[in-house]
Amino acid sequence: MPQLRLALNQIDSTVGDLAGNAEAVLHWTRHSAEQGAHLVAFPEMMLTGYPVEDLALRSSFVEASREALRALAARLDAEGLGELPVVVGYLDRSEKAQPRYGQPAGAPQNAAAVLHRGELALTFAKHHLPNYGVFDEYRYFVPGDTLPVVRVHGVDVALAICEDLWQDGGRVPAARSAGAGLLLSVNASPYEREKDDTRLELVRKRAQEAGCTTAYLAMIGGQDELVFDGDSIVVAPDGEVIARAPQFAEGCVLIDLDLPAAGPVPAGTVDDGLLVDHVTLSADPVPAYEPELAGGYAERLDDEEEIYSALVVGLRAYVAKNGFRSVLIGLSGGIDSALVAAIACDAVGAQHVHGISMPSKYSSDHSRDDAADLARRTGLNYRTVPIEPMFDAYMESLGLTGLAEENLQSRLRGTLLMAVSNQEGHIVMAPGNKSELAVGYSTLYGDSVGAYGPIKDLYKTQVFRLARWRNRAAVDRGQTPPIPENSIVKPPSAELRPGQVDTDSLPDYEILDAILDLYVDHDRGRDAIVAAGFDPDEVGRVLLLVDRAEYKRRQYPPGTKISAKGFGKDRRLPITNRWRED
Repeated sequence: MPQLRLALNQIDSTVGDLAGNAEAVLHWTRHSAEQGAHLVAFPEMMLTGYPVEDLALRSSFVEASREALRALAARLDAEGLGELPVVVGYLDRSEKAQPRYGQPAGAPQNAAAVLHRGELALTFAKHHLPNYGVFDEYRYFVPGDTLPVVRVHGVDVALAICEDLWQDGGRVPAARSAGAGLLLSVNASPYEREKDDTRLELVRKRAQEAGCTTAYLAMIGGQDELVFDGDSIVVAPDGEVIARAPQFAEGCVLIDLDLPAAGPVPAGTVDDGLLVDHVTLSADPVPAYEPELAGGYAERLDDEEEIYSALVVGLRAYVAKNGFRSVLIGLSGGIDSALVAAIACDAVGAQHVHGISMPSKYSSDHSRDDAADLARRTGLNYRTVPIEPMFDAYMESLGLTGLAEENLQSRLRGTLLMAVSNQEGHIVMAPGNKSELAVGYSTLYGDSVGAYGPIKDLYKTQVFRLARWRNRAAVDRGQTPPIPENSIVKPPSAELRPGQVDTDSLPDYEILDAILDLYVDHDRGRDAIVAAGFDPDEVGRVLLLVDRAEYKRRQYPPGTKISAKGFGKDRRLPITNRWRED
């Protein structure tokens, strides 16, 4: 039985950085070659970064991607790596019109290529295009209509791209029909809570359907609100997991595989009318060797650590890829800003995190103390700038009362943060959580200012759970818990008027978040939510708050997506909308 040493490079890329991404491919291909790999793979659209969104509609970017791919193939060959087949994702265009999709020749394609001996030995486009959640691939791409197969050292390797495994049919059964010995899928599948379990069962199922060993290569890193968690998987034909890579960690998974010898060259059409596109790169098996690399099975993260890791990776990527070196956070002494500060310190280092306490006459002593305690615990840069003089100046001029007076305090803090950001070059973090964003419990141009919202997709109850987990993790490591216990146990409050607490305006967060989960995340209507056991009047009030706050959410900055339906691309509702759940 032929042997093959497969190198799955679970690495990050940056959208639009063709040169930097090509350098990463070169670096990791060299590393794979030094480890004796026979076939090397990189994630979906590695060369361009993913997702490219409307960049795909610019012909100049498409051509730049194609040129960068050819240059990469030549450079690999020039540096002595040409004999090693390399599978890499990129942005391509179709060579023929596809009237079924209303697309002319030259329409963009989400593609991958096999680079060998300085040439593009084989190219192919994603067959199944996702068009749900954050995915708009029917907006950009036309699908591929081939089953790409490369013969490497006597093994036929069928190739696929991400959604080709997530949807039924297509290249998975076609791989069985073509007699492939290995199905290799390159992916850029974004992280969602508990998706790792779904992914594992999917790959196990597809391996059995394909009738061959299946390798699922995932991306790691962040792009705007998306996070990629790695977790590459290799599964045997019977569904047994052979190897599983770490979550949220960059690296190369090397594994020695015993695979069936290739038979007659497959040809013609197979399942779903896919045309077999077969290229023989090397027909003879490698000389027999003693397998040394089993791939390993990385320890899984528990639920809280997984979510927290996603938030850290997402923030780190956003800050670094957008050219910032430091972040700025308004520290209220509350749980939200405390958790954001802890995430920021873990993401970029406490020395690059700046916190400002901005007390007003309504700020409690314990909140001021908690903000200072957080700074001591984490080691972040800390200062205090009272807003009372500014507040008094506005009040003398305008004489505001009620909600306008409360919101003025928040807007003064937002203005102060943005002024310091402009002066010192820090990127401002918005500390709002999903519960507050859902019901509009925030002030436009106040606590909603910032360039990134790290906990935007966390409900308030999840904020508390993660804060407790982060402190426990610190204790387990022999470190100082970063979040003051008082910030966790005291009743949440905006402190914009005397004695104010969140439950003055909102239901208890356990109830609120349960209703929001049904309405926002699962699109249940009022009757279905009431039938689930919630008070009808409370449900009606919460749903009305959610519907009326759409204009606020549209103006909130992006933030790390960790749920199946975050505010943003996942959930697209009109601002002007008179439909109400009665």
